[in-house]
Amino acid sequence: MTSTAPLPVIAPATSPVQPRPRYGALVAMMAMSFLLVTAEFLPGGVLTEIADDIGVTPGQAGQMVAVTALAGLIVAPTIGLLLPRLDRRSLLVWMAAGATVSNAIVAIAPNLPLLLIGRVLLGAALSGFWAMSITVAARITGPERLGRAVMFTSAGTSLATVAGVPIGVMLSEALDWRAVFGLAAAVTAVLVVALRLLLPSVPAESSASLSTLLGTLRLPGIGLGVAGHVLVVLGHFLAFTYIRIALDRVQEAGQPIDAGTVIVLLAVFGVGGFVGNLLIGMIIDRTYRLFAVVSPVVMAIMTLAVIALSGAPILVGVAAFAWGFFFASWLLIVNTWVGHRMPDRLEAGGSIVVVGFQAAIMLAAGVGGLLVDGLGIVAVYVAGAVILVLGAVLFGLSNRAGARA
Repeated sequence: MTSTAPLPVIAPATSPVQPRPRYGALVAMMAMSFLLVTAEFLPGGVLTEIADDIGVTPGQAGQMVAVTALAGLIVAPTIGLLLPRLDRRSLLVWMAAGATVSNAIVAIAPNLPLLLIGRVLLGAALSGFWAMSITVAARITGPERLGRAVMFTSAGTSLATVAGVPIGVMLSEALDWRAVFGLAAAVTAVLVVALRLLLPSVPAESSASLSTLLGTLRLPGIGLGVAGHVLVVLGHFLAFTYIRIALDRVQEAGQPIDAGTVIVLLAVFGVGGFVGNLLIGMIIDRTYRLFAVVSPVVMAIMTLAVIALSGAPILVGVAAFAWGFFFASWLLIVNTWVGHRMPDRLEAGGSIVVVGFQAAIMLAAGVGGLLVDGLGIVAVYVAGAVILVLGAVLFGLSNRAGARA
């Protein structure tokens, strides 16, 4: 919230009117989020085809995802510093253009080095978009309805996890993987024009600097909240990266479930995420402090339930739905937290959130792989649950520190 001070009696006659939400602009932001996240994770569904086509191993082709996250980790905290005066609408348009070029490069790349160059460009575009999206969202709807605006961009992410990657995989079966990336490039090119026409002008924050980023972390409770955010994302991805292994343990009548049931359970997770994003988004501006603590705790319980209830597929499905319900709205929760706790530092807060997200994904993939190979999937899920609870504790302490301040 921008202020908690009481207004003088004459305020109703002179208070600035909140801007009316521009739903066309919000839909364009949602479409951008959908396309970026679909492109980021699409290689996982067609990894074998890519590896065979360019003559590398699946492990080498898998670096497409790793370099995307690495590029995002570097770009998120620096893009505002490198382009301190560029209008943020123009910056998002350039990010969409970068994603277009990335998908086009991947579609025609004859070898792995060129493929990775294209994916580095996607990582930069994705993180640049997320770092600046909260600033643009605040301009579209006004700060008091920021949570609802962020709901649209988060809905794009949730929709991509539910439908984007599966649709891409199905298209790759009907066409081939290069045609899918080519189609993604064409659609993103159309979105470049839509963003330019629909988004309002958003001047850059005059405070964009390294000192602002560091100073933001020193604000009361903010460092604790950011650490909690990293732990929540780490705990989730520590478990979710290996969810297929966990679901392969599920049995019905003493027999392992078939591949079709596994796919259904994964879809249930995605549907839960989409529903949670919409429902929580309607009330998040008033409840972000509560959900920042409750959501990680519920996710921790649900991850343990997926392991403990492996003999009951229906109950595993319920747990997967609830897990997806709360995690898919996490970016919505943490970005609303940024908007209300540091409304004058939206770019810095958005950048820090993206850095924490990408760093946690990379750490989860590395640590989780070691734990799975050394201790097994149960240990991974227990570790993920413990880390999620620690993240909730840090957010609780952050709320208390903010209240005292």
